[in-house]
Amino acid sequence: MTAQFTGWRKSTRSDDGNCVEVASAGDGTVGVRDSKNSAGPVLAFEPAAWSAFTGSVRAGTFNR
Repeated sequence: MTAQFTGWRKSTRSDDGNCVEVASAGDGTVGVRDSKNSAGPVLAFEPAAWSAFTGSVRAGTFNR
């Protein structure tokens, strides 16, 4: 069964529509899609993987 994502949102820092959107499904899966192509493919992440990723972002792991 494919997850049904609801509540798509994008960062308040997005500019000119060049960003990604995220949403969640009832089972906790997080979906990520291109904001310019809302009918296109969605990447799906398990809750633990998404939490690890966002934690790393907050910690500055990906800062240049």
